[in-house]
Amino acid sequence: MSGIGDYIRQQREQAKISLRQLAEQAGVSNPYLSQVERGLRKPSADILQQIAKGLRISAEALYVQAGILEDRPADSGVRSALLTDPQLTERQKQVLLEIYESFRREAEPKPPTAEVVAIAREPRSDADSVSTTDPVSSPESSDSTSAE
Repeated sequence: MSGIGDYIRQQREQAKISLRQLAEQAGVSNPYLSQVERGLRKPSADILQQIAKGLRISAEALYVQAGILEDRPADSGVRSALLTDPQLTERQKQVLLEIYESFRREAEPKPPTAEVVAIAREPRSDADSVSTTDPVSSPESSDSTSAE
């Protein structure tokens, strides 16, 4: 349980704010926050959100650390790195995450639509019909026959 507490302490120390200041900003008691940091208490999602606001970090980062939310395995660590970077502001993190997510969405393979599947199948049926009846040579042969 101290995993989340250690993480909160690390983030607080990186932000250079005291336990008392964070408790005040998060709207929790100083003793309670101290117990969370020492792993004696397990904070709820609401408390984690308040602490995240006090630390100016993403609540999602705290949820992942607390085991409330699963880290997305397909992100190759980029989300986690952005969310835990102490040199980025909360706004910078959110903007970078939005850009990253948009690039990931663009790169996702899209399943073919029914129209694409139908178009992909047409050349096969056209190729079959062209080989049995050649519409281009038929009019020419009828033209050349009528001319003779």
